Amino acid sequence: MECGPFMSTDFRLITLVVAVVIGSVLLGGGMYETLLVDRVWPRNPAIIQPARGGITRGLFWTVVHPPYELALLASLWLNWDLQPARPWLIVALACHVAARTWSFIYFIPRALRFEKIGDLTEGQRQQAKRWVRLSRVRPFIELASITALCLAILVEAGRIQ
Repeated sequence: MECGPFMSTDFRLITLVVAVVIGSVLLGGGMYETLLVDRVWPRNPAIIQPARGGITRGLFWTVVHPPYELALLASLWLNWDLQPARPWLIVALACHVAARTWSFIYFIPRALRFEKIGDLTEGQRQQAKRWVRLSRVRPFIELASITALCLAILVEAGRIQ
C-alpha cells in the first residue's frame, strides 16, 4: 500500500513508539504509587492529603493520561489498516479502557474521599487497605496495554507475523 508523506511506515512506527514511551511513564507512575505510596498511606493518610502537606497525586495523573490516550488513539487510527497489527492495537486500547473505566468508577472517587477526610477511622482504614489491594492490579492491566503496543510494533516492523 502506498502511503502519503504523513502515513509512511516510519511515521506509523513513531506513533506506536511514542505511545509505548508515554505508556511506560504512566506505568512507572503506577508502580511508584503502588510500591511506595500505597504501602504507607493507609497508616498515615496525611501522605496523600495535600491540605495536610501530602502529595497531590492528581497532578501527575492528569498530565500523563491525556497524551497517552491521544498517542494510543493516533496509533490505532494510523495503523488500523495493518491487519496483523490490528488485534494488538485492539488489545492495547481495551486494556487501557478497562483500567480507566475501573479507575473512574471505583478508584478515583474513593481516592478523592481519602484525600479529604483527615485521619481514618478503623472502618475507613479497612476500606483504604482494600483500595490498595485492588489498586495493585492496575499496573498489570497497563503493562498488558503497553505489551500489546510493543507486539504491534514488532508486527509493523516485520519481526513477527
